[in-house]
Amino acid sequence: MRVAVLGAGVVGVSTAWFLARMGHEVVVLERACGAARETSFANGGQLSVSQSEPWANPRAPWQVLRWLWRDDAPLLFRPRLEPAQWRWIADFLLECLPGRDHGNTRQMVALGLYSRDAMRQLREETGIAYRRLSRGILTLHYTAGQLAQAERAAARMRRLGVDKRILAPDQLLALEPALASALPQLAGASWCPDDESGDVHLFTRGLAEAAAGLGVEFRYNTRINALETMAGAVSAVSVTGPDGSYQRVTADAYVLALGSHSPLLTAPLGLRLPIYPAKGYSATVPVKSLVAAPMVSITDEAHKLVFSRLGDELRIAGTAELSGYSSHLHPARCAALLRRGQALFPDACDWDAARFWTGLRPATPGNVPLIGKSGIGKLYLNTGHGTLGWTEGAGSGRALAEIISGRKPQLDFAFRGV
Repeated sequence: MRVAVLGAGVVGVSTAWFLARMGHEVVVLERACGAARETSFANGGQLSVSQSEPWANPRAPWQVLRWLWRDDAPLLFRPRLEPAQWRWIADFLLECLPGRDHGNTRQMVALGLYSRDAMRQLREETGIAYRRLSRGILTLHYTAGQLAQAERAAARMRRLGVDKRILAPDQLLALEPALASALPQLAGASWCPDDESGDVHLFTRGLAEAAAGLGVEFRYNTRINALETMAGAVSAVSVTGPDGSYQRVTADAYVLALGSHSPLLTAPLGLRLPIYPAKGYSATVPVKSLVAAPMVSITDEAHKLVFSRLGDELRIAGTAELSGYSSHLHPARCAALLRRGQALFPDACDWDAARFWTGLRPATPGNVPLIGKSGIGKLYLNTGHGTLGWTEGAGSGRALAEIISGRKPQLDFAFRGV
C-alpha cells in the first residue's frame, strides 16, 4: 500500500524505513530542509531505557510548586490563557495519583526494550555511524535519601527486565574518572550498562538516506497545511510545496509523526490529542581536555540534566518549559546548562564556545506515546514521545509499521485501536 508519513524526525524516518522494509510505497512530508532538523536535532543524546519513568508521580506536584518562580528551574510552568495548556496540566495531575505511574512505567519500559532490539536491527542492516558510545548511563545521587529512592527505582527496573545497578562513589569513579572533582558531593550513583548514547541527528539523517535507497520519497521544504477528509476517513494531505504552490498528497494510509504539532493538525477534525510542547534546551561545547570530559553518558537527576560525549564535543541537555510553541532561547536557562557543566567538569570544555539550541518535545501527561489507529479512517498516530523520542523512536517505527501491515507487535503496550 502507499503510505504518507508526516514528519521526518527520528520517529517519522524510523516508521518510513520499516514500512519500506515491509514492502510498502512510502512518501515522507517535512517542512524543514532535511531530516531531524527540529526536535531530533540536538537532544541529550541518550538511549535510556533505564530512565523510562514518567514525570507524573505523587511527588511531582510538590516539586513543581517549589520551582514555580525560578527562571532556571528544571521544570518551568509559564501560565498562558490557553485551554490546551490547562487541560494538559489537569490531565498531568490525574496521572500523579498513586499507582498511575507504575502502569505508565511498565509500558514505557516495554517500548524501550523493544526499541533497543529495533536499533540493533537497524545498525546491522545499515551500518550508520552516529558517534555511538555503549558504556551505559550513570545517574548521580547527592544525598542518602536520593540514593535510597534510586535503590527502590532500580529494583523496580530489574523486575521489568532492565539491568540497573547501584554504585558506591569509588565504583562510579572507576567507571568515569572525569567525575573526580565532583566525587565529594556524591552519595553514589545508579548505572544501566545496557543504555547507550549517540547523535540522534546523525543517525536520523543516515537512516533517511538508507530509506531513500529503499525507494522512500522524501519531500522536504513542504509545509503541511491540513488533513482533508471524506466519509470519516482522511482522503488527502494539503501541502505547500517548495515553490509555494498548493498540492494534494494522497495515500492509502497516513502516519502522523509531527511531534508537538500533531494536535494542531487533528483538532479541526474533532480529535483532541493530549500532547503539549515541553521545551527543552541543550548546549554543545567543544572538548578541550580528553581526560577531564566524561566518556560515560551521565544524568544529573537533581538538576534534570544529561551529559553525553559526542566525539570531540560534550552535549548538555535537559529542563522542561511549558510555555506554548515558543522557540525563544531564555538566557537564564542557557546559563544554567553551562553553570552545571562547569561545576561537574570544570576543565573539560571551552565553555565560551557553547552552541545553544531548543526543541519542543511532545509530552503526554503520563509520558506514554500515542501509537496506533487514530479513530479517523486511514490515519495512524506515532507521536507524543516526550523526552524519549531517541530511546523509543526505532521501536515505535517498527511497531506501527507492523500494525499498518496487519500484524500485532510483540510487546505489552496499549496500542490505540489494536
